[in-house]
Amino acid sequence: MPALCRDCLETFDDARRCPACRSPRVTSHPELYDLSIAHMDCDAFYASVEKRDNPDIRDKPVIIGGGRRGVVSTACYIARIKGVRSAMPMFQALKLCPEAVVVKGRMDTYVEVSKQVRALMEDLTPSIEPLSLDEAFMDLTGTARLHGRPPAVMLARLVKRMRDEIGITGSIGLSHNKFLAKIASDLEKPRGFSVIGAAETLAFLSDKPVRMIWGIGEAGQTSLNTAGIHTFADLRRWEREALHDRFGAMGERLWHLARGEDHRRVKRDRAVKGVSNETTFSDDIASVDLLDGHIWRMSEKVADRLKAKGIAGRTITLKLKRADFKLLTRRTTLPDATQTADRIYGTARALFDRMEHPKPYRLLGVGVADLIPEDQADREGNLLDPHEAARIKAERATDAIRDRFGSDAIVKGRALR
Repeated sequence: MPALCRDCLETFDDARRCPACRSPRVTSHPELYDLSIAHMDCDAFYASVEKRDNPDIRDKPVIIGGGRRGVVSTACYIARIKGVRSAMPMFQALKLCPEAVVVKGRMDTYVEVSKQVRALMEDLTPSIEPLSLDEAFMDLTGTARLHGRPPAVMLARLVKRMRDEIGITGSIGLSHNKFLAKIASDLEKPRGFSVIGAAETLAFLSDKPVRMIWGIGEAGQTSLNTAGIHTFADLRRWEREALHDRFGAMGERLWHLARGEDHRRVKRDRAVKGVSNETTFSDDIASVDLLDGHIWRMSEKVADRLKAKGIAGRTITLKLKRADFKLLTRRTTLPDATQTADRIYGTARALFDRMEHPKPYRLLGVGVADLIPEDQADREGNLLDPHEAARIKAERATDAIRDRFGSDAIVKGRALR
């Protein structure tokens, strides 16, 4: 049976240890060299970056998120063992794992690391479909002649380079379609490399819970369970027409997935629909000056992400959640697109000023949508604000200084509120 050492990349016949380096990190499978659709998922990405950059917390449980009123963005595997999960309220996470180190996320850093990982993937194939900063599908069909080695070996090399050159780890799922590749990447995390072959697909899926279907949330799972569908074997017993009658268009997809069928191709660079940033306050805030400072910081973070992606947007959204949990959303569309913090902030602040503010707020967010390439942005001047062009020019100069000397080299006064 074909086998691969994930440490030294040696290939050999099936063995428990690599005959070259004696590593036990061996992956073997009858179809190992025949499969080419992969899903790569970084292991606890944000937390891994923080541990890489701060050795003092490397062996401690780490939670990425805000204060006690916020939610968990992600957690390292030590904290996950204690029950901490993404989107969990922070106070609940700290009850489960009181010894955890809570770190405020550094999105700019995560974006930069994501770019480094993407560059390594580009060395393997141009067919990359990112799902988020830390995961992507890859189609390596036809690349064996280019690299002189089968896709499985090159994928093992990818995660080895991620560890050695970037300092983070990832898990690989390898199969014959996207649906199964994504399932496979979750099977042995962290630092996993799992294979689901075509010949074993039906047997592999039979006793697996339907919650493994990507995109099936709690409501969808409840609907399936109510219909007596708990496993893929249960799902496979339904006739195609019956599934369509019960679940509509989703029923057709379920029929195919029950048999491990997924005909979707890996599509390079899915369109980004919007860029946003929000924060949940540790204590409710009513002060307009303090809220103004948060509007600026959120606008600056959104602008940084737009610039990093080379895009701009026309629609600006301001989101506020009151202390009574009522959500208020306001948006407006600019005459031309922007990617500058100055225009995003000015627009968001104008939306804020047009709202009534009878109660304190517990959450604030700023977003930009209706996206286009950056070379089409900030072309029209603002006749009502003749100084806007000068401020945008100053912002570009500030960006250049920060790129050279760090993000804290220049800080606006309003950001300190």
